[in-house]
Amino acid sequence: MQEILHLINEMSPYLLLGFFLAGLMHAFIPGRYYSQYLAQPNLKSVIYAALFGIPLPLCSCGVIPTAMSLRKEGASKGATAAFMIATPQTGVDSIIATYSLMGWPFALLRPIAALVTSVFGGVLVNAFGGDSGCSGVSGNSGCSGSSGGSDGIAHRLRVALHYAFVEMMQDIGKWLVIGLVAAGLITIFVPDSLFAVFQGNTWASMLLVLCIAVPMYLCATGSIPIAVALMLKGLTPGAALVLLMAGPACNVASILVVRKVLGTRTLATYLAAIILGAIGFGTLIDYLQFHGIVDFLANLQMQHACCAEPDSWFAWGCTILLTILLINALVVPKVFKKKAKEVVTDEAVTVHHIGGMNCNHCCNAVTKAILAVPGVSDVIVDIATKEARVTGPASAEAIKQAVEDVGFTFID
Repeated sequence: MQEILHLINEMSPYLLLGFFLAGLMHAFIPGRYYSQYLAQPNLKSVIYAALFGIPLPLCSCGVIPTAMSLRKEGASKGATAAFMIATPQTGVDSIIATYSLMGWPFALLRPIAALVTSVFGGVLVNAFGGDSGCSGVSGNSGCSGSSGGSDGIAHRLRVALHYAFVEMMQDIGKWLVIGLVAAGLITIFVPDSLFAVFQGNTWASMLLVLCIAVPMYLCATGSIPIAVALMLKGLTPGAALVLLMAGPACNVASILVVRKVLGTRTLATYLAAIILGAIGFGTLIDYLQFHGIVDFLANLQMQHACCAEPDSWFAWGCTILLTILLINALVVPKVFKKKAKEVVTDEAVTVHHIGGMNCNHCCNAVTKAILAVPGVSDVIVDIATKEARVTGPASAEAIKQAVEDVGFTFID
């Protein structure tokens, strides 16, 4: 338990800083910048998509509507695939959190691995995915980032703070807590000899991690304490990187969306790029570790030795503040949710069930899509129940089309 508290205290200052920087990016970088350079099916658009995606604080479900919006605005298949591979693997918040727990070598290699893997995947998709260029469909971008405009600095700072410490906390807070709890359970219950069976055969451990990580939903930040706990139990640094790359970059939801929107060939190329990139960089890390070129375990060993020392008051203060913000984001809204739903109106209200929503970004994308349907005057989307309460005479077929256009499933 002491080790887990120490890890939380180590992470909390960097998490707060990372959330704040992500909020600033959201509020001050216009979303249109993310689509105007991605139309051509060439190497330049793929590189732009990867570079745009790496710092964005979007999880593996939140990236889906953003990527679909980019595709609708004309992004090539390769650029869309590169964006979907790079974005969930990293983010300014997860890079900073990685540095806090795993040291600068991991923090540096995570975005490099995301860049190389996403560019590789995007080039393959352009070559074999059958894309002739832009999709030819105009749409409203769901990208992270402000819409520009003439809002003042004070207003944008309020938007940044709300996005960082409310919306982002709601999106990844649950998964961060799950990751920390999982790390604690691993530390307590997993025997130290578990991964001894893989000594001398690191590829076997990587394949095991891939089988677990690919179908699961793993947050880029929430996966860090899990990787740390497994490394302390003997998992190689390379296999830990496989978890950090493949887990956030891919899950069942993203697989289904890529197949539906971009096609089966693109899905096969997308998965191959993620798997080959993760194994390739994992192998490189283990080679560097085993030959003493870079010590990826040094930061973990140092933290393990420091666990007996008391953490600073600043670290405890940041942990307390982070806890308060998580409670405010995850618990307080549920108390007032029922009151917000009780809206009296003379217009017809229909309830539709939407599949695939897991975060605020998903909710915002579905809300914008449905509001754009002629005949819709209002909509309330609830992530917890997967419901959209639509006010107005719009047809169910039109709403279904709008929902599916941004990458979600219209159930009924």
